[in-house]
Amino acid sequence: MSGAARRLADAGVDAARAEAEQLAAYVLGVPRGRLALADGFGPEQLRRFEELVARRADREPLQHLTGTAGFRHLELAVGPGVFVPRPETELLAGWGVARGREAADRPLVVDLCSGSGAIALAVAQELPAARVVAVERSPEALRWLRRNAADRAAAGDRPVEVVVADVTDPELLADLAGRVDVLLCNPPYVPRSVVVPPEVAGHDPDEAVFGGADGLAVIRPVVRRAAELLRPGGVLGIEHDDTHGTAVPELLAADGRFTSVTEHHDLAGRPRFATASRRPDGDRADAGPAWQTGSS
Repeated sequence: MSGAARRLADAGVDAARAEAEQLAAYVLGVPRGRLALADGFGPEQLRRFEELVARRADREPLQHLTGTAGFRHLELAVGPGVFVPRPETELLAGWGVARGREAADRPLVVDLCSGSGAIALAVAQELPAARVVAVERSPEALRWLRRNAADRAAAGDRPVEVVVADVTDPELLADLAGRVDVLLCNPPYVPRSVVVPPEVAGHDPDEAVFGGADGLAVIRPVVRRAAELLRPGGVLGIEHDDTHGTAVPELLAADGRFTSVTEHHDLAGRPRFATASRRPDGDRADAGPAWQTGSS
């Protein structure tokens, strides 16, 4: 194990020891917490473990090697063609769950840029009375989204509705206009000039990572469409790059149809997502409201 951890550390992998243990547990078919109680590798298991360590040292994502990614209370299937959900996004999902509980007995929740379905499926599991709509356009990502949605429905969670659409379409979800209680979005938001880690550059879909030159190419139309989809008093949460802690709240404030614009930080203290409420009167203010910084 120590040799595998050293190899991963030398390759630049963070938390190398923990990842070596996760790979070992995966090969042995035991939880990582029970790894010390497991029998040693058999010859074939050792070969498999060494192969996986070599692939991880080449910076293939750990989640691609194990085929799953943890997200809140879920284990989601992931692999080539879909963005691997990050722990930071769990904060946005949790915010959405909390707002959904406050919204209505049967809230309507929309997840834009759904990818693997992480946010939508977490909401559906934790808010079983909610109607949850997941929107995705990528054929590759849709295969993972539908697989995860089917798996969770088979496990007893409320089924989510999968809609194939481009979130920048000005007529997106026209039948839901003015009816949505909670709208959540983890869009592509990395500015094109940013150098991303090898796991991202070589494996996450480009269209799920980069949001144009300034990283806001998808966020701008999402803000506009969210104002049309939300009911008066409905709420919006958008994840963004840590360089957008001012830019995204300013976009929301400048739109004029939102109040209570708030910036939230992740557990590392970085700006991570912005939230806002649709004006109760449904109108557009002459000037954008002020915004504030909130906690994670």
